[in-house]
Amino acid sequence: MRAAVYTGNGRVSMQHIETPTVAPDEILVRVEACGICHTDLKKIEYDLLPAPRIYGHETAGVVAAAGPLVTKYSPGDRVIVFHHIPCRDCFYCDRRLYAQCAGYKRVGVTAGYEPAGGGFAQYVRVMNWIVESGVEKIPPGVSFDQACWVEPVNTCLKGIEMLAIRRGDTVAVLGQGAIGLIFTLLARRAGASVVATDTIPFRRSLSGRFGASAFDPRQPAFEEAVASATAQRGADAVILAANAPGLVEQALRISRPGAKILLFAQTSAKERIDLCGADLCVGERILLGSYSADIDLQAESARLVFSGELPLEQLITHRVPLDRIEEGIRTALHPHDRSLKVVVRPQERG
Repeated sequence: MRAAVYTGNGRVSMQHIETPTVAPDEILVRVEACGICHTDLKKIEYDLLPAPRIYGHETAGVVAAAGPLVTKYSPGDRVIVFHHIPCRDCFYCDRRLYAQCAGYKRVGVTAGYEPAGGGFAQYVRVMNWIVESGVEKIPPGVSFDQACWVEPVNTCLKGIEMLAIRRGDTVAVLGQGAIGLIFTLLARRAGASVVATDTIPFRRSLSGRFGASAFDPRQPAFEEAVASATAQRGADAVILAANAPGLVEQALRISRPGAKILLFAQTSAKERIDLCGADLCVGERILLGSYSADIDLQAESARLVFSGELPLEQLITHRVPLDRIEEGIRTALHPHDRSLKVVVRPQERG
């Protein structure tokens, strides 16, 4: 099969490798669509994990083969696949900190080499614990491009739950890339007013279409709008769906005392922040981190995506065959005026 193999030093190479074989309690999925996620881009760009690996974890496809012990899925089933599932029986799982579970940190989906998601390949092997708890069937009429959003929606829904947004709250979402726009949609669904920022006009336009007031973060109008919307108090919650120098400081500046600030895009150890402790302590603000998915939200995130309640296909601006994944990665890393989400279609040829 064809696969886009990360070979180190920020490089991805198209290669022909063996199609994975599955154990009696595993399934093989033919990948039809896989979103390019910035978490994988960081691993590639910063060489965070040793090569070779095959990345890609926002995976939707068709069951191509099922081992004889598999009873829940059959060849021909259309499915989405999560690549992490917690053990549900450890110290962290008991506290619903699933992403900190040692079992969760084991990747259970691979196209070959060290398991790393594998969605940037034509087929993936889904291991037994993922088959048991980490696969959802795609209903008829739902496209693979739509279905591959289930995992990223789950991660955002997790963040929204951590913020405990109340109807009538004012929420600032910094960054209106695909993840930021999902946060905008979910915050609006929770009954909040959203004030958002992005430097790209196209993204601000989409944000406005989804009910936010969107601004260029480099202009004073944004902070003035937050103050005006909150009787000068500041935002009740701030979501950092982008990472750039000064964003965390801005989040503190525009938030009210007692506000919650969610760090979502700060996933690399190379990203450092320098804060005034009094802004948190004296202002009684709460700084939160949210990472990866929550198994308790798996069914709800699938429902939100499959029902069409969230207009996610509007966020897809580029669809590329596997042969052109390097072009897709460049577009995702260096967005231009009309680019947003890039989806890889491994079965197509460029």
